[in-house]
Parts: sequence; structure tokens; C-alpha cells
Amino acid sequence: MSENQNLLAEQRRALIVDEVRRRGGVRVNELTRKLGVSDMTVRRDLDALARQGVLEKVHGGAVPVVEASTHEPGFEAKSGLELTAKEDIARAAAELVVPGSAIALSGGTTTYALAHRLLDVPDLTVVTNSVRVADVFHAAQRTSGPRQGAATVVLTGGVRTPSDSLVGPVADQAIAALHFDVLFLGVHGISVEAGLSTPNLAEAETNRRLVQSARRVVVVADHTKWGTVGLSSFAKLDQVDTWVTDAGLPRGARAEIAEQVRLVVAGEPDRDPEPRQDGEPGQDGEYSRNGEPGLGGNPGQDGNPGQDDNPGQDGNPGQAADN
Repeated sequence: MSENQNLLAEQRRALIVDEVRRRGGVRVNELTRKLGVSDMTVRRDLDALARQGVLEKVHGGAVPVVEASTHEPGFEAKSGLELTAKEDIARAAAELVVPGSAIALSGGTTTYALAHRLLDVPDLTVVTNSVRVADVFHAAQRTSGPRQGAATVVLTGGVRTPSDSLVGPVADQAIAALHFDVLFLGVHGISVEAGLSTPNLAEAETNRRLVQSARRVVVVADHTKWGTVGLSSFAKLDQVDTWVTDAGLPRGARAEIAEQVRLVVAGEPDRDPEPRQDGEPGQDGEYSRNGEPGLGGNPGQDGNPGQDDNPGQDGNPGQAADN
């Protein structure tokens, strides 16, 4: 990888983390050869990654951190990891958002990246339990001033976690009273056996409420989350409609996941654009788990209008189901 000597520090460190995780450990002299940089540069990178808690320095190199199922990294520690993957995922996930819809964004660094991609989507209602996500929208409004079509943001309230999510009874009660078209959900870990999991018990319950209030659940998570299991599971894989991930997810895992969940790999063609029997969307991206259309009124699977598009007396679709 001598051609990688011009990599940015964040890209170089992401490669180091991948190498450590893949091999179970790596030596400094091996990294200098692979990355085409000096020993001092590699050692500085290892120091930075060790401070973030993503690897452990040992004599002559580094090894992965063995994390307990209750270990919860802070937002800052996670924000420097897999940056390119998160941006790719955010770009792909943003394409699933329909103007004028009600969406929810959970806490996490990937949903934070997604929030930046949604600033120009008109007339959104955004429910979130993430202080960081809410700040993205509020900062944009402070900078540009009031504008037509700006998102309406609902912050749930609650007790703050190390990842800057709001959880607990206040958040849970607020979410339980709401209903949104799509939930974009960041996760600590995902596996066939444990489903979606987190090391934080209170966050597990809040995430559970988010899933229950959503017509459609889209997980946004990079490949490093596959096979990770936190202390508490809050959803099964079959409760997920779509997983948007990056190209680093192994082929074997893709086949295993695709049996239960629509898989969207950022930067690759969508191989499953047509509806599944459980309500996966067509190419317009609108769907719910029971096959009915989203609030935008796109037709159901049989091509007839959904329940919110019954025709009026003149034969044109009415504005609501009770017209």
C-alpha cells in the first residue's frame, strides 16, 4: 500500500483499525510498510486510536480491545471511526426519505451523518432522541434563518447517555404517543442470533419504543457492527425492513442477512428494488410493513390507491380517507 502515503490521517487510522480487527493484532513495522509512512506517524496514529478506546497499544504494535457487552463508547470516540463508510451510508439512506414525511432518527454517529444529508429535504417532521441530531437541524436554521420547508424537529427529552442519546421514561412516553413513517436506526451491534442490541439497558427500551412506533424500520450501520452483541437486545432481525450498510460487509454475511432483511449496500446497485410480501417498497421508496402506502399516498401493491386515497365524488382521489 505504498501508494497510500498521501492518505488523510482519518483514512489511515480507519485502515489501521480494520487491519487490527481482521488479523487480531499488528506490528508497527508492518503498518509502516503497508501505509508507506514513518514509524513516528504510525505510533502517533496508534496513540490517537488508543485514546479513543478502539484498540490497545502493546510493545511493538497494537491489538483489538476486548469489550464487555456493557461497554458503551462515547460519541466522540465513535465519531472518528469508519468515516467514509458512514458518509456513504448516509448518502444512500437519504435517498429513501420522501419530502413531507414524518421520520425518526435515533442516536448515533451514522444517524448524525444522515441528518446533515436531510437539511435540504422539504417539509420533514423529524422526531429524535439525539441531542446531536437535533443540533444539526437547529444550527442550520440559526445560520440560514427561517425558510419555507425547513424541518420541524421534535426532541423527546430524557436522560443523556454517553452517546448523547436521550433515554428513560420521559423519552419512552413521548415516543409511544407518536407515529412516524420511517425510523432510521443506528445500532451498537447486529447479529442473526441477538438481532439488534446495545450495551445500555435504558437505551434498549427507548429503541424498542422507536421500533414499535415506526411503520418502517431502516437500520443504518457499517460493517463493523455485524456480529457485535451488546448486553440487551431490543429488536429481532425480522422487525427490520432495510439495512443500509457499506461495501465492507462480507459476502457470507450478506447472504445470511438477505434471507430476512432487504440489504442496501452503499455504492452498489440495489438488487432488491421490488416489493416483498411483507411490504417492502417499490422503486418510489414508499411502503409500510402491511403493504399499505406511506403518507404520500403512493399506490399499494396491486396498483390501487391505499386507504388514504379513496376517490372523492368526482372520481379524483380525496385528500384523506374520511373524505
